[in-house]
Amino acid sequence: MLVYEKNSLAEEIEELVKTYGNERPSLLPILEAIQSKYNYISDFAQQEIAQHLAIHPVEVYSVISFYSFLHAEPKGRNIVRLCQTISCDLAGKSKVAEAIQKELGIRFGETTRDRRITLEYTNCLGMCDCGPAMIVNDAVYTHLDPQRAIKILSEIK
Repeated sequence: MLVYEKNSLAEEIEELVKTYGNERPSLLPILEAIQSKYNYISDFAQQEIAQHLAIHPVEVYSVISFYSFLHAEPKGRNIVRLCQTISCDLAGKSKVAEAIQKELGIRFGETTRDRRITLEYTNCLGMCDCGPAMIVNDAVYTHLDPQRAIKILSEIK
């Protein structure tokens, strides 16, 4: 996770507003840019963005909380999301989940101490016929079993 100074972030947000505009439709691209660089969108960033777009900070936070790829709290550099739908349950998700937690030493909803990996459940990945399914950052993995899931994790550790 990058650490930033408030003045520097304020300047970055100002540049993003110049790039994307200061209208409400600019909110998502600005949030994505901040998320991409810092791995989360701090309270300070939310306040600055709201001010530049002339909207209430609650509106900024509501967008962040709606989209699963945006975060208001620091997360790991790699986000591992395991599908929690019934089709993945029937395909053996619980054994995969157990193996992942044991391998990483964390539970779902937690981040490793080195901030390398955050482990989360997610709703449908659209891979119901290929479960259990998992997404690591932007890469989707299907037909998982405990051994394959651990192998995938070892590549990002």
